[in-house]
Order: sequence, then C-alpha cells, then structure tokens
Amino acid sequence: MNIEKSYAVELDQQDELISFRKEFYLEKDTIYFDGNSLGLLSKRAEQNVLSLLASWKEFAIDGWTEGEHPWYYLSEKLGKLSTPLVGADEDEVIVTGSTTTNLHQLAATFFHPEGKRTKILADELNFPSDIYAIKSQLELKGLDPEEHLVQVKSNNGNTLDTSDIVEAMTEDIALIILPSVLYRSGQLLDIPTLTKEAHKRGIKIGFDLCHSIGSIPHHLSDWDVDFAFWCTYKHLNGGPGSVGGLYVNKKHFGKKPGLAGWFSSAKDKQFDMEHTLSPASTAGAYQIGTPHVLSIAPLIGSLEMFKEAGINKIREKSLQLTAYLMELIKAELSTHGFTIANPEDETSRGGHVFLIHPEAARICKALKANGVIPDFRNPNGIRLAPVALYNTYEEVWEVVAKLKKIMEERSYKNYENKRGVIA
Repeated sequence: MNIEKSYAVELDQQDELISFRKEFYLEKDTIYFDGNSLGLLSKRAEQNVLSLLASWKEFAIDGWTEGEHPWYYLSEKLGKLSTPLVGADEDEVIVTGSTTTNLHQLAATFFHPEGKRTKILADELNFPSDIYAIKSQLELKGLDPEEHLVQVKSNNGNTLDTSDIVEAMTEDIALIILPSVLYRSGQLLDIPTLTKEAHKRGIKIGFDLCHSIGSIPHHLSDWDVDFAFWCTYKHLNGGPGSVGGLYVNKKHFGKKPGLAGWFSSAKDKQFDMEHTLSPASTAGAYQIGTPHVLSIAPLIGSLEMFKEAGINKIREKSLQLTAYLMELIKAELSTHGFTIANPEDETSRGGHVFLIHPEAARICKALKANGVIPDFRNPNGIRLAPVALYNTYEEVWEVVAKLKKIMEERSYKNYENKRGVIA
C-alpha cells in the first residue's frame, strides 16, 4: 500500500464530505479520535441551543407551542429526522430519555415471563449499563438474574459468533437484547439474521444502537426488529447527556407502555388530566416524562447535517477511514506488539478500530501528550475512531506517525500503565 503522506492528502481532496469538517469546533494541534465516546460540538448544535434558550426567554411557557421549534412537539420532530438513520417509518421513532431509561422502558414493555419462557438473552461483551438494567428488570419480576439472565460467551474475548447467539435462543428465552456494535471491539452483529432466527422461535428481539447510529445505516423496519434504543452523544454529536432515542416496530403499536408517564399520552389527550392513560398510537407512547428541551436542542442542528450528508456516504467514508488506519498500522507498527482486535471484514466492522497492547493505558497517555485523543478501555484496549464528518485521511496518517514515534522512542514509558478516573 501507499504509506506516503501525499496519498492521504490526495484522498482528502477526493472526499465528498470534507466540507462538513468546517461545521465543527476543532481544537488546534489536536487530532480527535474519540468521537465514538463523545462527538465534537458543531456550530449548528451550538446555534440551536442558543435558539431554544432564546425561545424560553421570549415566549416563557408559550414556548411549548410557539416559536420555530415548539417544545411540545420537539421529540416527534427529531424522531422524524432520525428515521433515515435507523430505517423506520416516521411514527416508529421518538427522541426521548437516555439509553438506560429507554432500555428499562422497553424491557418493562416487552418482557413478560410466562410458562417456560422466563429468561432474557444478552451477551457477555455488552456495555455494563445494559446488563445492570436487564438484571433490575428480572429482579422486579421476582426472578434471580443468576438463573434467568443468559449471556452468550465470546470465544476470544472480543467478538461474538452469530451461530453461538442463535444456539442460545432456546425455548426458555422470552426476550433478546443485544448491541448492534460491540462497544470495545467494534464488531457489527448480523442484525437481520439474528432477528429472523429469534422470530422463527417466537422470541422478541431488540438492539442497543449506541455504537452504530450515525455511523452505520440500519433498516430496522425491513428487518422486522421489534425495538431498539440509543444515545445521541457519540456519532450523532448531540453533546454530553443529550437526549436518547428509541424505535418500536409499528406492529406493536397499541401495546401499553411498561413504564407509563404523562408524555406517554396521546397529544390531544395529555392535558385532559385524566387518571386513566390514553397512550399515543405511535412510538411516542414509550416516552415517560417531560422532554429535556435544552439537552435535545443540539440534535436539531446535528440531525440536519446527517440529512444533508446522507448516512450511506457517511458509512462509505467511515469504512475507508478505518481500512486506511488498519493498513497503516500493519505497515508501520507490525513490530511493536499491537493486535488489531476488531473485525477487518467490512460487513462486520463498526466505526472504530480496536487495538490491544499490554501497555495500552500508558500509550493512550502518550498519544494525548502528543495531541491525539484516543480512548482507553480497561485492561489493554485502545479505541481509535476517525469520524466521517470531521476527521481526515491526513489525520489518520498523522496518528499512526505519532504512534510509531512513541513506540520507537519508548516515550510511553514516562507514564503509569493504569487508567485515569475516566478512561
């Protein structure tokens, strides 16, 4: 392969998405490769926060129904803007809650242990918060998680085999909850196959899209997925603590929400103040409380950019960036003890590269000292996420060049090999 910097520059000159880079606030002399943990602030996101602050200032309580973005309908409006990213009908998506809150809502709605079917199937590589929520839901039903939570094992500690997941879909499984992309290794699971196999066995299945939404196209409705949920502060650049989202297949519309709240109501009934809930006939029924207006505001600008760029073009560039990164690592760092632990096959690779190295924590500290922001994952993982909307091929080249220098000079030895408070 061509390892010259000039080749990276040439790739940037051919990049159809390069114009979006100027939309973001980029720190001088810093290469940000941690967008799969927290996306950068965009100028449009900033402007929309200021705009909604101004609507509060101008309209006060009338901001619920007045102004450019009436707050009362904002969750539905942003749900519609999100549908191209997940492949759903407009009424199947709502922007609400957080990842874990939405998981609690969906598990409470779809997990009904009965007869032999009393267990939830998950995996051992999932993000801990999902497992905590699933265990809580089991305990609320009076079930022991040690017995009623089944977690698919990994053969290598990094990835899952589709066949192992399907084999675990036994007659005692009532519900399946899996990540679309594994947060450590970046493996993209085979959602269509897993959904088909679950339904053949009469099992409902849902997916955590936190590490795929905004970087990978989905076709949830065509795949007949029952439900999904996600955060919006990673690839979607919604900001720290930004409001999450969920999808419910319209075949389940009319199903009573497991955790009801006043924003579960049909819009025309909500202010009737009746003590009997009249749930919305859409995914809006799975809202709980009042939307966090100032935390939802950045998504207005962010989702507009995704609409303009197109998720298919974003995915194409993301795959090219990560492929280029892996090729340079193999060419330049082959003697320095790194293992590429993410899938290299494009059909199974998410939006980041996962490196394993025994000195990973101190290498990450050395990268930061050299102007590169990576992500350390305990005990020995380095996640590198070149993001299609604001990272460049030249930055990929620079990161590998800096990493090579760190390894050759052994400057990582200047740092302690353990994580900080936040990895």
